[in-house]
Amino acid sequence: MSDASGGGRRRSASLLRRVVDVRPNEVAATWTSFAFFFFVLSSYFILRPIRDLVAVTTGVTRLPWLFAGTLVAMLVANPLFASLVVRFPVRRFVPFTYQFFAANLVVFYFIMRGTASGQSVGAPWVGIVFYIWTSVFNLFITSVFWCLMADVFRSEQAKRLFGFIGVGGTLGSITGSAVTAVLAQRLGTVNLFLVSVALLEIASLIVVRFPAAPRSATDASAVPVEAPPIGGSVWAGITSLMRSPYLTAIAGFQILYTIGSTFLYFEQSDIVGHSYTSALARTAILARIEFAVQTLTVLTQIFLTGRIIRWFGLAATLALLPAMSALGFTALGVAPVLTTVFVFIVLRRGTNFGLTNPAMEVLFTVVSREDKYKAKSFIETFVYRAGDQIGAWTFAGFAALGLGVSGAAFGAVPFALVWLVLGVWLGKRQTQLAASERRSGPSLEAHRAADGAVTVNR
Repeated sequence: MSDASGGGRRRSASLLRRVVDVRPNEVAATWTSFAFFFFVLSSYFILRPIRDLVAVTTGVTRLPWLFAGTLVAMLVANPLFASLVVRFPVRRFVPFTYQFFAANLVVFYFIMRGTASGQSVGAPWVGIVFYIWTSVFNLFITSVFWCLMADVFRSEQAKRLFGFIGVGGTLGSITGSAVTAVLAQRLGTVNLFLVSVALLEIASLIVVRFPAAPRSATDASAVPVEAPPIGGSVWAGITSLMRSPYLTAIAGFQILYTIGSTFLYFEQSDIVGHSYTSALARTAILARIEFAVQTLTVLTQIFLTGRIIRWFGLAATLALLPAMSALGFTALGVAPVLTTVFVFIVLRRGTNFGLTNPAMEVLFTVVSREDKYKAKSFIETFVYRAGDQIGAWTFAGFAALGLGVSGAAFGAVPFALVWLVLGVWLGKRQTQLAASERRSGPSLEAHRAADGAVTVNR
């Protein structure tokens, strides 16, 4: 039996090494992280079409108000999550977070079954609450996953492995969407909530059984499963963000990305709306865009992400999307037509998912454990949604000035250039901090162990 198990592990390692530069001692953690992300995002993408359906069938059309509601919900949720970080070890508060959302889904399941009527899956007030809740759920489950990854993997490992781990999430998003498309009519829309709950529970079990590994290449002792809580203040995420230029720059990078995304979303809506008159034709072109984005993302994550970060460095990788965005918005300003927006969206989103997101997660591998869970979560949830609001208001301001699609596209270029400069600075600063961490040697490793870090053999 052990021979068969050993042979299976060797085949798994051999398969993985064909597509990613992974060390033998990293194989188990890499595959586990891959599976973890798969179940997390497949759970959300089962719900995403249901969220949009609920919004439509309940008459929820005032998106700015929903965005504002989501922002307020994020402000409430962050200290609640931070209180878990303060009181419980990582292996408890991470699965507890997913189980909390799973319990929420069970509540929504019974409420929607009780209030469904006709073509609606719930009362109008349920639709508003569910839309806002799903927006919070989406960002939190993804952020918590990457918080754990930044804690598990060191900077050098993250540069090699995060792209491949991201493939698990991409495949999960595709699978979740397919499950809803295939089973919605057979099981009923509301019953899909239970499928999402089951996937979240699997993700929670993966965290509990996440493989413990030796602390260092020269230390064969395993990291304890039960580590002490991180502790600190509930508000440490906010205060650290205000005190640290590095974390503030990451927050600025996040805001500038979301501003550009909001601009491009409105540009896409305007151009597609004017190019096609029927809902069917609009749906078809948006589906083709999504397919092209997912294809580019998977290919990039498997074959390019780790190699590009290692070959060209983190600064160049983080600068790539801002540079592409500056060129893309310029092209859109010159030629605001369907072909331009199609190519720009596919390249921008594919590059973001395939390169920029993994590179951004590398930035957090050199901050303290407390900041990895508190400041990082705050940046990727509340700050992200704040960027949405700023982008929407800025675009509305441009429209009020009569700039139109072309003028708004040109107006986005300065944001992209500032974003580019910030990306270069962040990449260089992360490299400096990682080098300082390596020079710290055994003392830093001992400090991490004392803090209860779940680390992978270096």
